[in-house]
Amino acid sequence: MTTALVALALVACSSTRPPAPAAGSSTDYNYKIGPGDNLSIVVWRNPELSMIVPVRPDGKISAPLVDDLNAMGKDPTTLARDIEKELGKFIRDPIVTVIVTGFVGPYSEQVRVVGEAARPQTLPYKQQMTLLDVMIAVGGITDFADGNRATILRASENNQQYSVRLKDLVKRGDVSANVDMKPGDILIIPQSWF
Repeated sequence: MTTALVALALVACSSTRPPAPAAGSSTDYNYKIGPGDNLSIVVWRNPELSMIVPVRPDGKISAPLVDDLNAMGKDPTTLARDIEKELGKFIRDPIVTVIVTGFVGPYSEQVRVVGEAARPQTLPYKQQMTLLDVMIAVGGITDFADGNRATILRASENNQQYSVRLKDLVKRGDVSANVDMKPGDILIIPQSWF
């Protein structure tokens, strides 16, 4: 009976998920503004209208002559054009530049790390971010982690799950286990049974 339970546990633990593709990021990624970002708004020849503003939790910003403008999900150039439209009601031909100075990004693009990471957390996605970059940011895996049973849940691919070899990457330095991350990925690190 005990042998049957051990065999059943081993079958349940084996991963039938495909390995994560090594290349995942694209070169045409554009950063999208999200709640918690800090934006430097520069209005050319109007320093009194230039300022640094936070993106509120509702995804909107407020600035002089601009009340409650939605910023979430927009790239900085699109937001600058929207601010120009609003300011155009008060000043002639405004020229606006928006620079993101504190990066968080929209929730849908953040990379989440859960389970047996040293410091589970949410990270802002960065172009060409890899699994190794994520592991450095979270401080590696705990002694109780089953790193080679970890998975990436990829929201951009209908929640497809891929297996990754964290223990090989982090503990053994096997760079062939490194893969690219995508916006919205969730890294799940299970606890070891033994």
